[in-house]
Amino acid sequence: MSNKNPRNQQPTIGEVMDQAGVGRRQFMKYCAGITAMMAMPPLSTAAFARDLRAARRPSVIYMPFQECTGCLESLTRSFAPALENLMFNTISLDYNHTLQAAAGEAAEAARHAAMEENFGEYVLICDGSIPTKINGAYGTSDGHTFIQQLEEAAEGAAAIVAVGACAAFGGVAAAHPNPTGAVGVADLIKDRPIINVPGCPPMPEVMTGVLVSFLASGVPALDKHLRPKAFFGDTIHDRCYRRRFYDRGLFAKSFDDEGARNGWCLYELGCRGPTTYNACATIKWNGGASWPVEAGHGCIGCSEPNFWDQGGFYEPLSAKLFEERGQAAVAAAAGVAVGAAAAYGARRRQKKLAGDAE
Repeated sequence: MSNKNPRNQQPTIGEVMDQAGVGRRQFMKYCAGITAMMAMPPLSTAAFARDLRAARRPSVIYMPFQECTGCLESLTRSFAPALENLMFNTISLDYNHTLQAAAGEAAEAARHAAMEENFGEYVLICDGSIPTKINGAYGTSDGHTFIQQLEEAAEGAAAIVAVGACAAFGGVAAAHPNPTGAVGVADLIKDRPIINVPGCPPMPEVMTGVLVSFLASGVPALDKHLRPKAFFGDTIHDRCYRRRFYDRGLFAKSFDDEGARNGWCLYELGCRGPTTYNACATIKWNGGASWPVEAGHGCIGCSEPNFWDQGGFYEPLSAKLFEERGQAAVAAAAGVAVGAAAAYGARRRQKKLAGDAE
């Protein structure tokens, strides 16, 4: 593949915004929303806006592999920024076989043209796991396996964003017994920066926020699972509004009991919040309307590796449950959570007994 690299001919995002009639106040409001969502200091908004305006509008190649289109469905529901704003003002989405008008040979020709013209500079978004058994025969397109397509697309990428639990960790396809040998992108590509944005599906604002922040300041700080710390730095439990009930030892015993109606902690109903890192509790879904725990259902831990194999979603977390599956780190976290709840319950019982004795 040749390296034409016309990136220096591409307009900056600031120029695109100006041509679209986006005023300074609206642009600053947009940047303030992004920096607030990423928990950046308020004073950083001006610098973020300056860097974003100076960044050139990048080519984005969105490659689907072994997936269900749920991640893309989630992305189309982004409110900050909206997908159409992202596509027409911030990035150039040059390939996505679900959203683009072209199909078949025309679509593949457009992808190869964009990759050649922007070699070394485009952002590659991967959606879905990569099947590796039988030399990748479980996933093929246009006469090539998904492994071959991934390696070809990754060669000229400036960075790779793996969206969804499948692209990040293998997801549901990699659940036991993993018949197709499904793996995440990072298991195959070792020579390019990779940003994992897991979830089933991921939060739309997290996906768009990662893209915009990458344009302004490059690859963000990542955790050990290559997830952006700005969005995956705290557990669901840390930010959950039901945490106060957990700390008081108040737990719903069923989804329709008095505790559930009063908003008590869903820990004993299998909530994975104590061991799950994500921003659901702060950003929420559907434009900030709500999120699963607020709607009355426990967190299922979908942004964590191998969450499909971590027991039934309605089984309470326990160290034993995870030790049986060889997940020592999760077992330790679960043990701490169980211990904290048990200790609080014991203190409450002691106080009650002391009160009765008086």
